[in-house]
Amino acid sequence: MPKTYPRPELVIFDCDGVLVDSERVFNAVLAEDLSSRGLALTTEVSMTTFAGLAMPEVATRARAMGATLPQNWIAEVYDTAYATLRRGVPLVPGVMDVIARLDQEGIPSCVVSNGSEEKMQITLGPHGLWDRYHAGAMFSAHTLKVAKPDPGIFLAAATHFNVQARACVVIEDSNTGARGAARAGMQCFGYAAHDDGAALAAEGAEVFHHMAELPHRLGLG
Repeated sequence: MPKTYPRPELVIFDCDGVLVDSERVFNAVLAEDLSSRGLALTTEVSMTTFAGLAMPEVATRARAMGATLPQNWIAEVYDTAYATLRRGVPLVPGVMDVIARLDQEGIPSCVVSNGSEEKMQITLGPHGLWDRYHAGAMFSAHTLKVAKPDPGIFLAAATHFNVQARACVVIEDSNTGARGAARAGMQCFGYAAHDDGAALAAEGAEVFHHMAELPHRLGLG
């Protein structure tokens, strides 16, 4: 039987791959762009190579792997990606039920992402989650200038809600995010929709595969 944990005082959601199923769409754009700049990648390899990284770190790693990138590369790839994302990305199945259950239990939630606020407005907006979170419950690495796996981005959220780190639960789908949560002293649940979650478990995350499992795992019955 899966282990359950004490009821949290704050639940911190990652955005891409946890709230919205946008990872594959974004990485398809990224792989095509980098392949045109001397670094041949498939979408799957891009997802594995750059999972959870903020874009400056993506650029640094891509250059180290042989890509020739202009100084304004991040802006260029975002322009292309945003145009694609505006066509719409679906919610992760079951996540709205989790949020509703947290509301019912009176447990606050927020979003902590290495992505930009503009990107989150595009992906979350059509589902009502931008309006819900962006004023006071959204923490972007682009705004805070600190990115996962640095624990500071998680601790900023905990401080804002006046909750101790040990009373927070983080929902992540990337090794980078899970590592940051562990460094912040927060319990992490690793959402593994497409594999066994071994890499998340290696970072100390409690792995789950369906959002419907989460309320019970959070001790909500």
